[in-house]
Amino acid sequence: MPLIPLAAMAFIVVASNVGVQFLVADGWLTWGAFTYPLAFLVTDVTNRLYGARTARKVVLGGFAAGLVCSLIGTQIEGAFGPLVTWRIALASAVAFLAAQMIDLAVFSRLRARPWWRAPLVSSLIGSVVDTALFFTLAFSAALVWIEPGNDVSWAGEATAIGPLWVGMALADWGVKILVAMLALVPFRMLTRGKTQSVV
Repeated sequence: MPLIPLAAMAFIVVASNVGVQFLVADGWLTWGAFTYPLAFLVTDVTNRLYGARTARKVVLGGFAAGLVCSLIGTQIEGAFGPLVTWRIALASAVAFLAAQMIDLAVFSRLRARPWWRAPLVSSLIGSVVDTALFFTLAFSAALVWIEPGNDVSWAGEATAIGPLWVGMALADWGVKILVAMLALVPFRMLTRGKTQSVV
């Protein structure tokens, strides 16, 4: 398996896990929101150049890196408790794996279409899945039973568009859409004229 895509995925996952600790935009986003969507770019470039089987291995490598980060985060105490709660760790793992695997499947189905369609559509669909799963699992009051000792009542604070966590999810999704469109440039540069593997 090519090491560069695996290293790139691991780097993005680690950087995103660190970045989520730092809020921006008055708390509606974290720096991780800007780095994480690049995982879709890595998956798509790997899929185009080396095929779905190799891309799946890269995704699983990123998943493993995320699990290690989450495990470490649950052991580090911050100002308000562990840097990563078990509920956030679960939400992150489920969302990452589901979104990346769906991205992979959609890309593979569209790979014979115009060059931009597979990476754009797969990233957009994967982003919807990732955002919906993560924010719902991590912050929805209906799922408090996942980790009863973890108080996420702050995420239910009423805003003009509903609970705070819904607004955060929409902001996060907006960043993912922007990054998916911008990522078409490096995707094209990295894959132009290269063999379109289907394995």
